[in-house]
This record gives sequence, structure tokens and C-alpha cells, in this order.
Amino acid sequence: MTSELDWRRAAACANLPQRYVFTRDRADARRTLRACNQCPIRRECEAVVDPSHTWFDGVSGGRLWRNGREVAV
Repeated sequence: MTSELDWRRAAACANLPQRYVFTRDRADARRTLRACNQCPIRRECEAVVDPSHTWFDGVSGGRLWRNGREVAV
């Protein structure tokens, strides 16, 4: 039986400190965004997190989000 979190284990950011993934800071986000560029589940990440509807803060799907809005990096 597979866990609902199995997709997260495949994420390129899985081993990064959470402060880089759930950051609101552009400089801190760059490290995670570099990982996103090579991530095999980038699209799944954004679909599951659904940043624009959850008011997400952090990096998801290769983009930085603040209050559910994309932030230019």
C-alpha cells in the first residue's frame, strides 16, 4: 500500500530545510526554485498545494507564492 505522501518523497525539495520551502523571502526561495527546475513532480506539487486557492506562502510548482499570489523572483 502506498502512502498519500509518497509523491512528496520524490520532490527535489524533500531534503531542503522547510524554511526555504515555506518562505516569503525571494532570496531564501531561490535555493528551492533551483530544485524545482529539476523536480519530477513539479506539476503535481502545484496541483496538490493549489496556491491560488489556499493562500499559500512559499514555493510550489517552481514559483514563489505569497498569500496565494505569484511573486516575481
